Amino acid sequence: MTKWDYTTDVLIVGSGGGGMTAALVAKKAALDVIVLEKSQYYGGSTALSGGGVWIPNNYLLKKYGVEDSIEKARTYMDNTVGDRVPSEFKEAYLDNAPKMIDWLRENTKVKFLFVPDYSDYHPERPGGIAKGRALEGKPFNGRKLKKELKNINALPYDVPLGISFSISEYHNLGMIMSTWAGKWTALKAGMRAIFGLLIRHRHLTLGNALIGRLRKSMQDENIPLWLNTPFEDLIIEDKKIVGVIAKKEDTEIRIKAEKGVILAAGGFPHNLEMREKYHPKPITTEWTSAHSGNTGDAILSGMKHGAAVDLMDDAWWGPSSAPKDELPFFHVGERGYPGGMMVNKAGKRFTNESASYVVVVHDMYEKHTEEVPHVPCYFIFDQRFKSKYMFGLIFPGMKFPEKYFESGYVKTAVTLEELAKKIDVNAKNLSETVERFNNFAVTGKDEDYGRGDSAYDHYYGDPKVKPNPNLFPLEKPPFYAVEFVPGDLGTKGGLVTNEHAQVLRKDGSVIEGLYAVGNSSSSVMGNSYPGPGATVGPTMTFGYVAAKHIAEKK
Repeated sequence: MTKWDYTTDVLIVGSGGGGMTAALVAKKAALDVIVLEKSQYYGGSTALSGGGVWIPNNYLLKKYGVEDSIEKARTYMDNTVGDRVPSEFKEAYLDNAPKMIDWLRENTKVKFLFVPDYSDYHPERPGGIAKGRALEGKPFNGRKLKKELKNINALPYDVPLGISFSISEYHNLGMIMSTWAGKWTALKAGMRAIFGLLIRHRHLTLGNALIGRLRKSMQDENIPLWLNTPFEDLIIEDKKIVGVIAKKEDTEIRIKAEKGVILAAGGFPHNLEMREKYHPKPITTEWTSAHSGNTGDAILSGMKHGAAVDLMDDAWWGPSSAPKDELPFFHVGERGYPGGMMVNKAGKRFTNESASYVVVVHDMYEKHTEEVPHVPCYFIFDQRFKSKYMFGLIFPGMKFPEKYFESGYVKTAVTLEELAKKIDVNAKNLSETVERFNNFAVTGKDEDYGRGDSAYDHYYGDPKVKPNPNLFPLEKPPFYAVEFVPGDLGTKGGLVTNEHAQVLRKDGSVIEGLYAVGNSSSSVMGNSYPGPGATVGPTMTFGYVAAKHIAEKK
């Protein structure tokens, strides 16, 4: 018989959006809860994300004049996710995602804002919506967390002048040189930063806002969150998961879970052995933007105890760059701004640069060969682009740090021929590719890859650029090149679950007492990425589903 050090009703491994949502739902159902967090900071990859949640048929859509329904959303998922995951799994998401949002806003400090015009990633497909289905956490004063503010998993980048911005504001900031909305947003963000310093207001946005609100709600409910307490293994008795082994203050402990264990510990982006086993090559752990604690511990333990896995070869990919001695940067807006393009090692375009990030990296890997490498590839732009748009967190008018040139992270040249030599691509091909691209910019029609044809492309386009907001000639020297690699927000494969978030064996039977959500589970989105927040939305939704299922079984 196992000797237990602690006992609770529900034991949750991981303190990201899914784990915290599950904890709040279970606590409100009068269940005792303990949340374990491997690192010294809470929030997981959710805290590091944009904080968006893709929620079809949510309560704010009607207010903003967006027509949606579960039938329309089902059509869209059928035309994006397809039959890659079981229909009952997709149906559980469509049914419960808006319920989860309603439950949080009625029972917790979590409040949401609509992200206007942030299109579904494939709005032209049946059921897609150009105005979007995305919500984001309402900005939050981190001072309300008191001592717990210092323990939040802070965003990893130093933003110029210490400004903060929401998803919508980031979109506007990208157009600071083109639109009045961009200028006003920049002024507002700057004034907010100054005002915050004066009155000691810590303005949390993006993933930090969502996690901050969830953490404050947990504080209100007195839900224990044990930091620096890594999960080590599941404990099984009579074919049922009854608890876990963890390490607290360097001592191995056993925690009994009377009602269930929920694994919300993320995927395996920082486990090199697993990535080399499952993912396309070349691959490394150095390109991911996911939380460093995501090393696949929960997935490996589930597999050890008979759980099935799926989608292990996929991830929440996105073109990224890796400055020397800095964390990788996940590029979203830059690829949509007019006047930049991506080329392979042959110096040729190979994709619609403005498409959703998963689509672009899928193209990188699918077209990659030893003869014509696409991993890495290069993002090419000119001085006009540099002067007009953001690159990473370098705002227009700011110079690239000298170390970027010294390390070779940014390469520059007065001519395209010279730039081609510096990045070792065929100069003739690069010149011809740029010339063809420039012709498309004049006509407004990308005849090769359809850049600018989709409403999603336009979200990061420049509305002042005609006839196509995503196309402008590259012609003003100097020219720049930055190496792009297949980064990610986390891995997509994990333990196979049913519509209740229960973990399944290979024969389809349920492993009693065990649930998995988020990147610890095989994604309900299959190999696709339907819209902004299609990572965080499901982890919170199935955290809600898992806790509800446990509570209803009591």
